[in-house]
Amino acid sequence: MTQSIGTGRKQQRGVMLLEALIAILIFSMGILAMVGMQATTISTVSDAKYRADAAFLANQVIGQMWVDQANLASYAYTTGTPPAVLANWVAQVQNGLPGVTNTVNPPQIVIGAGNQITVRVFWQPPQAATPHSHMAIATINP
Repeated sequence: MTQSIGTGRKQQRGVMLLEALIAILIFSMGILAMVGMQATTISTVSDAKYRADAAFLANQVIGQMWVDQANLASYAYTTGTPPAVLANWVAQVQNGLPGVTNTVNPPQIVIGAGNQITVRVFWQPPQAATPHSHMAIATINP
């Protein structure tokens, strides 16, 4: 009978170490999952900030056009060197949003029939394959 008690103890040697290793593994997986969620959160918050900035910039130029209705045609812009009335606004777009230049993802302002204004602002978030955009449409009645 003494032999069976000793044999049982020998079989259980290292069980506590194994349990501790499994607990460390589960804890490490949880920490890695939290780090991954934080990285996703940072990316989502950054994208929301860019989207809000683009909406603000589009509304800002539409407001400027409302005030300067006499020169509405001079606000048309799609690429290249911006007109003088838009130079400061285009600089704000380039400085405020990532991946914007006069030739790559430039903001666009199209003036259509009936003074319908379409403002489209682009940006390219870091690590994004394609540019994102915000479009605002307004009609400016004289």
